Amino acid sequence: MSWAEHGAGAVVIGGRMVGAGLACIVHAAVPALFTETAGRTVMSLHDHMVKRKAGAANPNAWPDYEI
Repeated sequence: MSWAEHGAGAVVIGGRMVGAGLACIVHAAVPALFTETAGRTVMSLHDHMVKRKAGAANPNAWPDYEI
């Protein structure tokens, strides 16, 4: 993966995490809003990372975590 590809992926993942965090903050103030947003985002990001690991050239060398 190139530096640019890594950077773009990090921006997308980070943006989704920030969005889920903002939804949590709104949910804290208005519990009826965004009741499942953070959980769905976490599950979606996990699925994305698991698929990336499976598609890697050497999945066994892939880290247990991804930043």
